[in-house]
Amino acid sequence: MTHSDKAALRGEPGYVWRSGQERRLGMIRRWVDLNDALILDNGCGLGTYLDAFTPFSDQRFGLEVELDRATKALPTATGIVQAIGETLPFAANQFDFVFSNEVIEHVGDDRRYLAEMVRVTRVNGRILIFCPNRWYPVEQHGIYWRGQYRFGNIPLVNYLPRPLRDKLAPHVRTYSRRDLFRLLDGLPVRVVHHGRIFGGYDNIERRWPRFGRWLKRTLYAAEKTPLAVLGISHLLVLEKIERNA
Repeated sequence: MTHSDKAALRGEPGYVWRSGQERRLGMIRRWVDLNDALILDNGCGLGTYLDAFTPFSDQRFGLEVELDRATKALPTATGIVQAIGETLPFAANQFDFVFSNEVIEHVGDDRRYLAEMVRVTRVNGRILIFCPNRWYPVEQHGIYWRGQYRFGNIPLVNYLPRPLRDKLAPHVRTYSRRDLFRLLDGLPVRVVHHGRIFGGYDNIERRWPRFGRWLKRTLYAAEKTPLAVLGISHLLVLEKIERNA
């Protein structure tokens, strides 16, 4: 499998830590107590977030399907397991915090992937998910056109009717709020928080500093308005509850 094939199927892992990632870490810390927590990053890539969790906990585990990524992530964690997220090789009711950063859209069975995260989370533990928002104006995972994968940011693809959108981008899902909440049906969780956020736009800020800073201020302010519906990602925070609660 070529690098492009992997990028289409699995997405690109985070290679560097910049302001966008730092901002997401701040959001995690707002909703999750990381101090001495038993943490699982379900789809950890190269381990960038596991490394960022280091000051808070020395009990950091990662799961990654790609062997080369798992190997590179190993020094950042207590342990790394090569497996798929739909069949987590961990006991039930184990983790204080289970994290998923832009992964659920790539897995074979997103409902099962989420159910497995709930299974391994202890009661009152938290799950935090970032995943693509369907109403963001740009599809960032490329498309297939006439049988060929075309990498890049493609505008307005996600605004097409679902059958056409999924024909152009069969390799990656995107979620409306209804899509995301439908995955929760029957699971023992309560929604602590749901919102939509905009990206880091670090490349834009590096090329055009003044414009980039203005863009970030404007879009981050928009997260508190109805314009948040156009955000790049959902932020979903769940808490596991007793099955009969």
